[in-house]
Amino acid sequence: MRVLQILLLISTTFISTAFAEGPPPAKVMVTKVTQREISENRSFLGLLYYDRVSHVSSEVSGLINTVKVREGDRVKEGGPLVSINTEILDKEISLSKTRVEQIELRIRHAEKNYKRLEELYSKSGVSERDYDDALYTYQDSLKEKQASEDGLAKLLIQKRKSEITAPFDGVILEKKVDSGEWVQQGKLLVSIGSTKDLFVRVPVAETLMQFINIGEKVPVEINAFKKEITGTIEDIDPTADPQTKNIFLKVRIPSMEKVAENMSATVFVPTSTKKQLSIIPRDALIKFQGKDFVYSVKDGKATILPVNIVTYLGEMIGVDNPYFVPGMPIVVEGNERLRPDQPVSIEGEN
Repeated sequence: MRVLQILLLISTTFISTAFAEGPPPAKVMVTKVTQREISENRSFLGLLYYDRVSHVSSEVSGLINTVKVREGDRVKEGGPLVSINTEILDKEISLSKTRVEQIELRIRHAEKNYKRLEELYSKSGVSERDYDDALYTYQDSLKEKQASEDGLAKLLIQKRKSEITAPFDGVILEKKVDSGEWVQQGKLLVSIGSTKDLFVRVPVAETLMQFINIGEKVPVEINAFKKEITGTIEDIDPTADPQTKNIFLKVRIPSMEKVAENMSATVFVPTSTKKQLSIIPRDALIKFQGKDFVYSVKDGKATILPVNIVTYLGEMIGVDNPYFVPGMPIVVEGNERLRPDQPVSIEGEN
């Protein structure tokens, strides 16, 4: 009985000590706050579009042999799009080549006869009329050959244009023909958007013009994929919305796969002059009751701090809270499990 009491006393003492010590410190990774002079920005919703679009038409008439692309296909400059049947054209080309060969035979005969009569004429062996006729026949044969060669060249151009190719690297936006169709000259075949000219058209208030600079880099998020990229403000549409007075920014973005015209994108546009802001990684953010917070470390414990985000910089954010100072440690790993005033152990710094 006494032994049992002793064991119970030891167990109680151990448990009391463990609770008094609390759980072990949470292991975290931190980064240091930096400061930079940048503009505040705000998100605006825009639409993707291809700024350079080619409506490819047929330059010759004929029967569509094959259509080698579908809507959504990506093509390289010079890649095949549509081919037109050239069976009859090939026969005309063959016949034209034969005619050129026949004329070359006549030229050789006419030249030989002309030179023979020229020599006789110099010795008064033939009349001037016979000499002139021989010269005319020879020169006319040369002109006939030139005309036939021009006709052959035209046929070869038609054959080359029967293979319609892509004018630039792009994506097929629209296909208007199928195999077996007869097309006339000028018929629209396909529309291609240049993958090197992908833009976001985003409306913003005209009052923001004072903060916007052509060539400025801005964060862009492709909403369908939650993918963040960097865009460049390349131009401003010359016509504002007549009702809202909004202007439209043209923001160039890198070529992307699996995107479509009129997909939405969020663009973060400057809304102020440049000011000194504290820069914090977005990985440090946590949500609490719908608001943004970060954890700092003070005296070995986690300290929760609200943040007022005024600009987005890709993987970073800019905040204007006065208590953030350069060099201040901010938790970027392990923050999702922390509680205010919880002991922490800093395992490293990013």
